[in-house]
Amino acid sequence: MADIQGSYDDLFSAVPGALSVLLDAGDVGGSVAVFVDGEPVVDVWGGFADADRTDPWRRDTITNVWSVTKTMTALCALILADRGELDPEAPVARYWPEFAAAGKEKVLVRHVLSHTAGLPDWDEPVSAADLYDRPAVTARLAAQTPRWEPGTAAGYHSLTQGFLVDEVVRRITGRGVGKFLADEVTGPLGADFHIGLPAEHDQRVAPTVPPHSRDEDYTASAPGSTAPETGKGVRVRDGNSVAWRRAEIPAASGFGNARSVALAQSVMACGGAVHGVRLLSPKGCERAWQEQFAGEDRLLGTSMRYGLGYGLFGTTFGWGGWGGSLVMIEPEARMAVAYVTNQMREPESDTRGLELVMAAYDGLQGLRA
Repeated sequence: MADIQGSYDDLFSAVPGALSVLLDAGDVGGSVAVFVDGEPVVDVWGGFADADRTDPWRRDTITNVWSVTKTMTALCALILADRGELDPEAPVARYWPEFAAAGKEKVLVRHVLSHTAGLPDWDEPVSAADLYDRPAVTARLAAQTPRWEPGTAAGYHSLTQGFLVDEVVRRITGRGVGKFLADEVTGPLGADFHIGLPAEHDQRVAPTVPPHSRDEDYTASAPGSTAPETGKGVRVRDGNSVAWRRAEIPAASGFGNARSVALAQSVMACGGAVHGVRLLSPKGCERAWQEQFAGEDRLLGTSMRYGLGYGLFGTTFGWGGWGGSLVMIEPEARMAVAYVTNQMREPESDTRGLELVMAAYDGLQGLRA
C-alpha cells in the first residue's frame, strides 16, 4: 500500500486507508484532513507533488483547489454580514452603484451567493488572460443583462461569482477577497491558504495533473453541461502558470492543502470560533445553510440546493472543485472534512471526495460511541 504520512486518531484510521487506496489506484498525490471541535483528528498526506513522481508530497505542499476557493470567498462575505457591514438582502448596487445597469437593480447580494443572479458567465468568451485583468472582467459583468429574472432560477456561476463577491467586498472594505482573507481569516487562524499566491510559496506548489487520458489542454465540463466548469478557454496549463498563481480569481485560484482548508472551514462547523479566534457569531454561521434555492441548476443539469455561498447536502454544506478537491462541513457534529489533490479525474466518475467523507463519518460514529 502507498505510504501515508501525518497523524490520525485510531478511530479515524479508515481515512488514511482510503487515501492510500486512491494512491495505489494511480493518483499522483494528495492530502486529507478531518477536524472535530476545531482540532485535527486526521491530518495525512501521501504520493507525489509532480507528475513524474520524483518530488514527494510533503506536509507543507499546496496545490490549486479550484472551486473549493468559493467557500473561502463566501466566508469573507459572511463575516462582513455578521458585522453588519454587508446585508445579504440588499441590492448589490447599494455597494456597487455601476452594477445597477442593464436591469440588475434588483439583483440582491444573496442572489450572487446562491448562483441565482442570472450572470453565470460572460456574454462573450473569456480566456485565462482575460481573467487576470480583474477590473475589465468585473466591468463587463456590471454592464451585462441577467439571463433570467434574478432569484427565480439557478445556474452555477463558476467563475463570475468570485468576481462579483470580490467587488462587493472591495467596495465595503477597500480590500479584495485575497487580502481580506489573509488579514481576517487565514492570518489569525494560521491557515496556509492563499488567493493570489506570493512568489515565495512557488516551490511548495504541486502542479495540477490532468486525468490519465488527457493532457494540459484539458478543459472540464460540469456534469450534465457542455459549459466548462472553469469557464471558456481555461485549461489545466493555465492553472499551472505563474500568472494564475499570482492572480486573484476568487472562485477558482485558491492554493492550500487539506489542513488549511479544514482549519478555516472549521470556523463554520464550530459556531464561528476556532482556537480561541472568533470570526463570526453562531447566528452568522447559520446564514450559510439557510436555503436560497432548491431545484434544477440550469448549467449543471442536476438538482441542487444552495445556501449563502455553499452547496447544501442533507445535514452538511460545502463545495468541491474541478479535479476532485472538496470540503464538507457538518455543523451538528462540529466536523469539517477536506480533501485536496493534484490528480484530476473525469468528473462523471470521480467519487473520491465522497469516499473520504464517508470514511470520516465512520470515525465520527466511533467518537460518539
